[in-house]
Amino acid sequence: MFGIVRPCTHRLTDGLKTEWMAHLCGLCLALRADHGQFARVVTNYDGLIVSVLTEAQTGVTRASRRTAGPCALRAMRTAPVARGEGARLAAAVSLVLASAKVRDHVADRDGLLARRPVALAARRVARSWDRAGARTGRALGFDTAVLVDAVDRQTGIEALAGRGTPLLAVTEPTETATAAAFAHTAVLAGRPGNAAPLAEAGRLFGRLAHLLDAVEDQAADAESGAWNPLTATGTSREEARRLADDAVHGIRLALKDAEFADGRLAHVLLAHELRTSVDRAFGTTSCAHGAPGAGQGPVPGNPYANGGAGPYNPYGGGGNPYGGGGPMGPGGPGGLPPQFGGGAPQAPKPRGFLAGCAMFTWLFCTCQICCAKEYEGPWSRKKREGCCRDCDCDCGGCDGCDCCCPCDGC
Repeated sequence: MFGIVRPCTHRLTDGLKTEWMAHLCGLCLALRADHGQFARVVTNYDGLIVSVLTEAQTGVTRASRRTAGPCALRAMRTAPVARGEGARLAAAVSLVLASAKVRDHVADRDGLLARRPVALAARRVARSWDRAGARTGRALGFDTAVLVDAVDRQTGIEALAGRGTPLLAVTEPTETATAAAFAHTAVLAGRPGNAAPLAEAGRLFGRLAHLLDAVEDQAADAESGAWNPLTATGTSREEARRLADDAVHGIRLALKDAEFADGRLAHVLLAHELRTSVDRAFGTTSCAHGAPGAGQGPVPGNPYANGGAGPYNPYGGGGNPYGGGGPMGPGGPGGLPPQFGGGAPQAPKPRGFLAGCAMFTWLFCTCQICCAKEYEGPWSRKKREGCCRDCDCDCGGCDGCDCCCPCDGC
């Protein structure tokens, strides 16, 4: 699960947390229903915003919810999940953009994709996702060709970009793709008057996603020699931060111009959580459990810190989206004690890849990665602290907010 909007559930009221999870699970199940089990791997935090925006304009109805069966990622609990055209549009957009990401990695010969058989298989998967996304898009009246065209143009723009090229020229294809997806939620909701402001919000959201991805990856790209828009265009971090702040402000203004039946969750995600995403990418923080001295390492991507990454989800999921859970299970309090030999403590041997994957799944499903005071790293077996342990943050989202704030608990 990836994306820039990764809300810590401690900052969401119980009602909004339930709604957010309903859209996350709804996107996952829409991918399974329309495109098969394997398509669920493209579930992502940003894609669910399309579903959130659709429902924010129509309001929650009995037809827009269903009770899903037990799932391992919900600790085998049932839950109400979103369904309908919003979730299906989110699934179509996620598939097409994920296929573009796969093709990009194949072109860059990243990791295993440098091997010809793996690259061929990846291309086949990407083509099947393109067709599947286009099929669902047509059923919803949305032409996914605008997304494919944006991805194709991105490659040419990056090839021509150099020192002095405006950074916004590089982010334009992403802006165009997200603007089209956001605007179509107004069509699905039967609110054509919302199309223009939501297109503007989508354009700025795409800009922000591209910027924050570039900021977080700049150091790693420099080490590997990969292309990075900030480095290629000579854009400073200060200028990137200015553009990011302007985008967040512009999204808030655009949301004011749209009419919603219930816009609380959309407001929290796009007005407040985006600010947190910017702070996280640039090495600042606005949540108490992420403050210095709160027991976690430097924020990943922080260009001003010297340490390594803290105890975060290795797949980029940030805080545990599932909340709750208890500190039980292997590695957590009450788990097996460390092993000793010869009277002196010895570090446990690291797990292999498959065993580590199994342990990570267990830690994630039991919420220990987020909420446990201490757990054992799934691969390294080193002691880690849950990233939201002892979290004392409250909503706090309206501090300094220059928009009308309808969110609960602020």
